[in-house]
Amino acid sequence: MSNGETSDAFLQQVFRKVDADGSGAISSNELQSALSNGTWSPFNPETVRMMIGMFDRDGSSTIDFKEFRALWFYVTEWEKCFRRFDLDGSGTIDKHELKIALSSFGYRLSDRFYDLLIKKFDRSGRGTVAFDDFIQACVSIQTLTTAFSQHDHLKTGEITINYEDFLLLVFSLKTRLNSS
Repeated sequence: MSNGETSDAFLQQVFRKVDADGSGAISSNELQSALSNGTWSPFNPETVRMMIGMFDRDGSSTIDFKEFRALWFYVTEWEKCFRRFDLDGSGTIDKHELKIALSSFGYRLSDRFYDLLIKKFDRSGRGTVAFDDFIQACVSIQTLTTAFSQHDHLKTGEITINYEDFLLLVFSLKTRLNSS
């Protein structure tokens, strides 16, 4: 269903099914059990925690219906993106497809980096990335790029920072990327 076709009534129904304990809020465990990554394996818990952290506006570590609606549209857009770059229709993204995807987002990165990215986000050991891990990889790169850009005042693609600023940068990002 596209954003225009997804009614609030439909999303309310989905929300109630996902909210297994009937609390009126969805936890990361409830969300993980409801999501499918297309490989018949559980959605990556880190990706679920990251998404809960992104959409949890009240700091409850859960998402209410309004937050769920925003998350639904976010995941739907990522799914469209994933399908567009899954050129062979395998249900996963390989190194070549990942390179095309990130290049289309404006990133110009080395083969060495793509090898590392595949290694980091390939939970199956097949040299490919599933849908949930693709979201996490892309959001992680976007978050790192934003942090880098805050130090790249001249927009040259290079920064000079002292060691403590580097540590502050890394640890503040780790907190945001792994928020729960």
